[in-house]
Amino acid sequence: MTRQRAVFLDRDGVINVDFGYVHKVEQFRFIPGSDEAMARLQAAGWRLVVVTNQSGLARGLYSIDDYERFTTHLRAQLAAIGVQLDAVLHCPHLPDAAVHAYRRACDCRKPGPGMLLQAARELSLDLSASVIVGDRLSDVQAGRAAGVGHCVLVRSGHALEPGDSRHADAVYDDLAAFARAWVSGQDHRRGAG
Repeated sequence: MTRQRAVFLDRDGVINVDFGYVHKVEQFRFIPGSDEAMARLQAAGWRLVVVTNQSGLARGLYSIDDYERFTTHLRAQLAAIGVQLDAVLHCPHLPDAAVHAYRRACDCRKPGPGMLLQAARELSLDLSASVIVGDRLSDVQAGRAAGVGHCVLVRSGHALEPGDSRHADAVYDDLAAFARAWVSGQDHRRGAG
Protein backbone atom coordinates (compact mmCIF):
# COMPACT_ATOMS: atom_id res chain seq x y z
CA MET A 1 0.00 0.00 0.00
CA THR A 2 1.26 3.46 -0.90
CA ARG A 3 1.90 5.63 2.13
CA GLN A 4 0.10 8.98 2.11
CA ARG A 5 0.94 12.42 3.42
CA ALA A 6 -1.08 14.07 6.16
CA VAL A 7 -1.51 17.38 7.90
CA PHE A 8 -1.61 16.78 11.64
CA LEU A 9 -3.65 19.53 13.28
CA ASP A 10 -3.76 20.60 16.89
CA ARG A 11 -7.37 21.45 17.74
CA ASP A 12 -7.76 24.36 20.17
CA GLY A 13 -6.09 27.48 18.81
CA VAL A 14 -5.59 26.02 15.34
CA ILE A 15 -9.04 24.81 14.23
CA ASN A 16 -11.32 26.35 16.85
CA VAL A 17 -11.02 29.33 19.18
CA ASP A 18 -9.33 28.33 22.43
CA PHE A 19 -11.39 29.60 25.36
CA GLY A 20 -9.50 27.31 27.76
CA TYR A 21 -10.52 23.67 28.23
CA VAL A 22 -13.08 23.96 25.44
CA HIS A 23 -15.61 21.12 25.69
CA LYS A 24 -19.13 22.50 25.22
CA VAL A 25 -20.75 22.60 21.79
CA GLU A 26 -21.93 26.15 22.61
CA GLN A 27 -18.27 27.18 22.91
CA PHE A 28 -17.41 25.97 19.42
CA ARG A 29 -16.18 28.68 17.03
CA PHE A 30 -13.96 28.08 14.02
CA ILE A 31 -10.93 30.34 13.92
CA PRO A 32 -11.83 32.44 10.85
CA GLY A 33 -10.84 30.58 7.69
CA SER A 34 -9.77 27.34 9.38
CA ASP A 35 -12.67 25.34 7.93
CA GLU A 36 -11.95 26.56 4.39
CA ALA A 37 -8.25 25.88 4.99
CA MET A 38 -9.01 22.24 5.77
CA ALA A 39 -11.17 22.02 2.64
CA ARG A 40 -8.29 23.41 0.58
CA LEU A 41 -5.78 20.98 2.08
CA GLN A 42 -8.10 18.02 1.60
CA ALA A 43 -8.75 18.99 -2.03
CA ALA A 44 -4.98 19.10 -2.56
CA GLY A 45 -4.70 15.48 -1.44
CA TRP A 46 -3.67 15.80 2.21
CA ARG A 47 -5.12 13.47 4.85
CA LEU A 48 -6.41 15.44 7.85
CA VAL A 49 -5.64 14.15 11.35
CA VAL A 50 -6.48 16.04 14.55
CA VAL A 51 -4.12 15.35 17.48
CA THR A 52 -5.18 17.07 20.69
CA ASN A 53 -4.07 16.99 24.32
CA GLN A 54 -7.18 16.94 26.48
CA SER A 55 -5.90 17.31 30.02
CA GLY A 56 -9.30 18.69 31.05
CA LEU A 57 -10.41 15.05 31.16
CA ALA A 58 -7.60 14.18 33.57
CA ARG A 59 -8.37 17.26 35.65
CA GLY A 60 -12.04 16.29 35.94
CA LEU A 61 -13.21 19.48 34.21
CA TYR A 62 -15.38 17.56 31.73
CA SER A 63 -16.28 13.99 30.85
CA ILE A 64 -15.43 11.75 27.91
CA ASP A 65 -19.08 12.17 26.83
CA ASP A 66 -18.55 15.96 26.70
CA TYR A 67 -15.41 15.44 24.62
CA GLU A 68 -17.18 13.03 22.24
CA ARG A 69 -20.14 15.42 21.78
CA PHE A 70 -17.74 18.24 20.94
CA THR A 71 -15.84 16.03 18.47
CA THR A 72 -19.09 14.91 16.81
CA HIS A 73 -20.10 18.56 16.44
CA LEU A 74 -16.71 19.47 14.95
CA ARG A 75 -16.98 16.62 12.43
CA ALA A 76 -20.55 17.65 11.52
CA GLN A 77 -19.57 21.30 10.97
CA LEU A 78 -16.77 20.20 8.66
CA ALA A 79 -18.92 17.61 6.87
CA ALA A 80 -21.36 20.42 6.03
CA ILE A 81 -18.66 21.92 3.78
CA GLY A 82 -17.47 18.56 2.47
CA VAL A 83 -14.47 18.07 4.78
CA GLN A 84 -13.86 14.61 6.23
CA LEU A 85 -11.37 14.20 9.05
CA ASP A 86 -9.38 11.01 8.64
CA ALA A 87 -8.86 10.67 12.40
CA VAL A 88 -9.32 12.60 15.62
CA LEU A 89 -6.95 11.40 18.35
CA HIS A 90 -6.76 12.74 21.88
CA CYS A 91 -4.62 12.23 24.97
CA PRO A 92 -6.53 12.40 28.28
CA HIS A 93 -3.54 11.65 30.52
CA LEU A 94 -1.55 13.50 33.17
CA PRO A 95 0.94 11.97 35.61
CA ASP A 96 -0.84 13.72 38.52
CA ALA A 97 -4.40 13.50 37.17
CA ALA A 98 -7.29 14.19 39.52
CA VAL A 99 -9.22 11.43 37.71
CA HIS A 100 -7.45 8.21 38.64
CA ALA A 101 -8.28 6.45 35.35
CA TYR A 102 -6.20 9.04 33.47
CA ARG A 103 -3.28 9.21 35.92
CA ARG A 104 -0.20 8.05 34.08
CA ALA A 105 2.85 9.18 32.19
CA CYS A 106 2.33 8.32 28.55
CA ASP A 107 3.89 8.81 25.15
CA CYS A 108 0.68 10.13 23.56
CA ARG A 109 0.60 13.49 25.36
CA LYS A 110 2.38 16.02 23.19
CA PRO A 111 5.35 16.63 23.16
CA GLY A 112 5.34 12.82 23.02
CA PRO A 113 4.90 11.34 19.53
CA GLY A 114 2.33 8.65 20.40
CA MET A 115 -0.75 10.07 18.67
CA LEU A 116 1.17 10.81 15.48
CA LEU A 117 2.76 7.36 15.41
CA GLN A 118 -0.62 5.72 16.02
CA ALA A 119 -2.18 7.63 13.13
CA ALA A 120 0.75 6.76 10.88
CA ARG A 121 0.28 3.04 11.63
CA GLU A 122 -3.50 3.05 11.29
CA LEU A 123 -3.70 5.23 8.16
CA SER A 124 -0.46 4.14 6.46
CA LEU A 125 0.99 7.66 6.52
CA ASP A 126 4.40 8.80 5.36
CA LEU A 127 5.50 10.90 8.32
CA SER A 128 8.51 12.35 6.49
CA ALA A 129 6.16 13.74 3.81
CA SER A 130 3.69 15.07 6.38
CA VAL A 131 3.35 18.28 8.36
CA ILE A 132 2.12 19.18 11.84
CA VAL A 133 0.44 22.54 12.52
CA GLY A 134 0.17 23.67 16.13
CA ASP A 135 0.16 26.72 18.36
CA ARG A 136 2.61 25.48 21.01
CA LEU A 137 6.19 24.34 21.09
CA SER A 138 4.96 20.92 22.29
CA ASP A 139 3.29 20.42 18.89
CA VAL A 140 6.61 20.99 17.13
CA GLN A 141 8.40 18.73 19.60
CA ALA A 142 5.87 15.94 19.02
CA GLY A 143 6.33 16.30 15.28
CA ARG A 144 10.12 16.13 15.57
CA ALA A 145 9.95 13.08 17.86
CA ALA A 146 7.66 11.29 15.39
CA GLY A 147 9.79 12.14 12.35
CA VAL A 148 7.25 14.49 10.74
CA GLY A 149 8.86 16.24 7.78
CA HIS A 150 7.66 19.79 8.50
CA CYS A 151 6.68 21.29 11.85
CA VAL A 152 4.76 24.56 11.69
CA LEU A 153 3.40 26.99 14.27
CA VAL A 154 0.48 29.40 13.97
CA ARG A 155 -0.19 32.57 15.95
CA SER A 156 -3.99 32.08 16.17
CA GLY A 157 -4.05 30.30 19.52
CA HIS A 158 -1.74 30.14 22.50
CA ALA A 159 0.67 33.09 22.53
CA LEU A 160 4.02 31.86 21.31
CA GLU A 161 6.82 32.13 23.82
CA PRO A 162 9.99 34.02 22.86
CA GLY A 163 12.18 31.60 20.95
CA ASP A 164 9.42 29.13 20.01
CA SER A 165 9.54 30.27 16.40
CA ARG A 166 13.13 29.19 15.89
CA HIS A 167 12.16 25.56 16.63
CA ALA A 168 9.55 25.54 13.87
CA ASP A 169 10.13 25.24 10.15
CA ALA A 170 7.70 28.12 9.59
CA VAL A 171 5.28 30.36 11.46
CA TYR A 172 1.99 31.57 9.97
CA ASP A 173 -0.72 33.83 11.31
CA ASP A 174 -3.30 31.04 11.20
CA LEU A 175 -4.30 27.81 9.47
CA ALA A 176 -5.77 29.74 6.54
CA ALA A 177 -2.43 31.46 5.85
CA PHE A 178 -0.62 28.13 6.15
CA ALA A 179 -2.99 26.41 3.70
CA ARG A 180 -2.73 29.24 1.16
CA ALA A 181 1.06 29.06 1.19
CA TRP A 182 1.34 25.28 1.35
CA VAL A 183 -1.15 24.49 -1.40
CA SER A 184 0.16 27.17 -3.72
CA GLY A 185 3.69 25.75 -3.33
CA GLN A 186 5.36 28.75 -1.72
CA ASP A 187 8.60 28.13 0.16
CA HIS A 188 7.37 26.11 3.14
CA ARG A 189 10.30 27.05 5.31
CA ARG A 190 9.73 30.78 5.27
CA GLY A 191 6.17 31.06 6.61
CA ALA A 192 5.58 34.67 5.74
CA GLY A 193 1.90 34.49 6.74
